[in-house]
Amino acid sequence: MKSLTAILIGATGATGSEVLNQLLLDISYSKVIVFSRRPIVPVHSKLEVHVVDFEEISNWAYLIKGDVLYSTLGTTLKVAGSKLNQFKIDYTFQYEVAKIASQAGVETYVLVSSYGANEKSNLFYPRMKGQLDKAVQDLNFKQIHIFRPGILGRQAEKLRPLEKISITIINWLNKFGLFRNQRPMPVELLAQKMILVSTLVSLNKTNIYSLDKIFEV
Repeated sequence: MKSLTAILIGATGATGSEVLNQLLLDISYSKVIVFSRRPIVPVHSKLEVHVVDFEEISNWAYLIKGDVLYSTLGTTLKVAGSKLNQFKIDYTFQYEVAKIASQAGVETYVLVSSYGANEKSNLFYPRMKGQLDKAVQDLNFKQIHIFRPGILGRQAEKLRPLEKISITIINWLNKFGLFRNQRPMPVELLAQKMILVSTLVSLNKTNIYSLDKIFEV
């Protein structure tokens, strides 16, 4: 079996950090290359970390080489400070890295999108996510896997107060069969499914996983 090299952006976030942890333990991968805006704490023989400026991707584009690109970069409007900055992080940076990776011969792309992503939505966030989902499908990857989870059950230290309340409410409603299509998903499970599909061969170039399909993978 071929030993794989993973490329990861967004490794300091809730989902990205879990993807990183699981990739380092996965025997299918011999190397994990991380591009991050700040240093990564874990030290591992398989890990190669590059602290980069996503505003200057052209300066380090030559380093984007591997087999699978995991794209988990993202922020909130509150942290970004404006819709313009959030669009730059959630769309522009991710698209530019994906485009360079596809041109460099990376064969598989795994993207974390969002529940309700729709490029025609009247709402900013789902429209932005939908626009990225649509744009990357035209890139020259052999396989594209787009995940659209609902509320994420983040690690305890990364869970925001409002998220805790939302998860509690949704879990309670789920007991009565309500809002099942938005039930919370642990980031550990999401990461596991993302890594799993990267080693499978699909008949379709593009594979989009809604919440139910993620659980079924």
